[in-house]
Amino acid sequence: MGRWVRPEVYPLMAAMTFVTSMCVFQLTRNVFMNPDVRVNKANRSMGVLDNKEEGEKYAEHSLRRFLRTRPPEVMPTINHFFSEDKH
Repeated sequence: MGRWVRPEVYPLMAAMTFVTSMCVFQLTRNVFMNPDVRVNKANRSMGVLDNKEEGEKYAEHSLRRFLRTRPPEVMPTINHFFSEDKH
């Protein structure tokens, strides 16, 4: 592979691999866990699914619950360093 790919391309390949894996993760999550996606024939034949609890479980996943308790800062240490008054 070293003969065909230049070293300048490695960061681009890493970024594209990361983005592609995130897309595959999201698509797989939607196919297997989304309550609106109906894969098997029994669920497809039903016009309206009564699955409110399943929908809430899908929407309120553990990462969202964790982030809800955290302050909305990307780098809190740097934010506090530059926002404090220094007299």
